[in-house]
Amino acid sequence: MNCENTGAGDTGADARLRRLELARQAFKDFHAQCFWSYREDAEITEEKIPFIIRKLREHGGMAGYRVAWELCR
Repeated sequence: MNCENTGAGDTGADARLRRLELARQAFKDFHAQCFWSYREDAEITEEKIPFIIRKLREHGGMAGYRVAWELCR
């Protein structure tokens, strides 16, 4: 399932920044569970958000799926 971030209610820049910060925090919080094969200090950019969402859905359990849902809002 793909998602499009519409950023409803936020300005475009605010929504992108919020989403990027959430993706960075998710990478840290779920590193051992979802991203163990990647360096812990990897740079998370907007281009990597679809990867973060996919791995959260695949390996993050219910908590990861909820964060992935937030990233898709």
